[in-house]
Amino acid sequence: DEVAFFYFVQDHLDKQLREAAAYAASLGVVLKGDLPIGIYRYSVDAWVAPHLYNMDGQAGAPPDPFSDNGQNWGFPTYRWEIMAEDNYLWWRQRMQHLARYFSAYRIDHILGFFRIWDIPYKQIEGLPGVFNPAIPVERTELSLRGIDFDYTRFCKPHITEGDLQDLFGVHADYIKSVFLGGEHSGIYHFLAEWESQRAIQEYIENPENNAPADIQAGLFELVANVLLWEVGGSDQQFFHPRIMMDKTRSFLKLPYSQQQRLFELHNDYFFRRQDEFWKIQAMKKLPALKAATNMLICGEDLGMVPATVPGVMKELGILSLEIQRMSKNPATEFLQAIDIPYWSVCSPSTHDMSTIRGWWEESDREQIQRFFQQELQGTGIAPLTCEPEIAEAIIHQHLQWPSMWSVFPLQDLMAIDGTLRHPHPAEERINVPANPKHHWCYRMHLTLEELNKAAEFNGLLAGMLKETGRA
Repeated sequence: DEVAFFYFVQDHLDKQLREAAAYAASLGVVLKGDLPIGIYRYSVDAWVAPHLYNMDGQAGAPPDPFSDNGQNWGFPTYRWEIMAEDNYLWWRQRMQHLARYFSAYRIDHILGFFRIWDIPYKQIEGLPGVFNPAIPVERTELSLRGIDFDYTRFCKPHITEGDLQDLFGVHADYIKSVFLGGEHSGIYHFLAEWESQRAIQEYIENPENNAPADIQAGLFELVANVLLWEVGGSDQQFFHPRIMMDKTRSFLKLPYSQQQRLFELHNDYFFRRQDEFWKIQAMKKLPALKAATNMLICGEDLGMVPATVPGVMKELGILSLEIQRMSKNPATEFLQAIDIPYWSVCSPSTHDMSTIRGWWEESDREQIQRFFQQELQGTGIAPLTCEPEIAEAIIHQHLQWPSMWSVFPLQDLMAIDGTLRHPHPAEERINVPANPKHHWCYRMHLTLEELNKAAEFNGLLAGMLKETGRA
């Protein structure tokens, strides 16, 4: 009965959404859906077909502008080799179901079809992850590169007395007594039961242990303080470099010559070695999704983008995503019209970011000043708050850009009207991707009926659409 309640509710949601889609189509309105990259590990998908998923892994993202320690979304990763046996039937059925409602859809984190950031279930943060699939580094390659390999030094957390004092101060002795093995030549090691972030978190969160509240971040950092992750079952023969190894305490204690050689290995692994391999992986999967329906496909291609991604998307006719604050051209801080392809969707923000107003009022003032002067041609000091005319100028920019589509969060559109906008911009953010426990609780503060009656706002927006040829 408990299960039946949920499929009863979902059946009615399906009927309601199909009715809404038909109504929208009758008015010439196109609905664009969303395809999340992952599934909830306690979802019906995982319950019905657990063989399709790697429950020992978690999907996420390496460090990026959203999070210094990477992101852990908690989703199990896919067993692509099993899915390939029936030509990705699960994915094709998923597409066909979306087509019941939508004429287009966005592939969330399309990079995951090239490779996913795979984090062991025993870890909490995104840093202790690796790309999957990926071509690992062989032990013989380390020797050929002149790297003096030492398994314990490179593949285990390197912890010194100085590290403990820097990270924990007055709690250093407590850390040594609970979590670490005896000091040897000035180096400590984690006891076997504390080699994972999840075990550490469970201990600290247990009130019976009376652990200091501020030690978790330091312990998490030390767990990830390695240079190479060993490939499981490889008998110390194959490894994946830890991303951003040059930022680790372990790396900074190596001789300079070793640092150089390791960092060359790191950059080759992440930015050259995998390109063609990842292209092959994507071309096995994405054509099956594309062929399943006639929906137009858009791809969210933000973050650490492999060099082959734009070519694959262009070949398959998948629109890219262009965000003003996330220029893909390393020579420019903000997106420029010259870099925007026609086959793209442009937007000032996404559900994973702060809104225009939130960004303007929460970000570094020097960055906002540069944006104000360079992108809006403003003079003097940038306003501390995002006034309606600033939001209007940004919306107008996007409507003028060459993208096939301009798509705006309603929060950003309403920002152009001082009477309609939400009184508290911080409450308009939908998602915080670096926080897997963040719940999507945003609700528009107006009803659609109220918005429909806002004659001044609708007139202004309609005029902008007509002026830019998007009406």
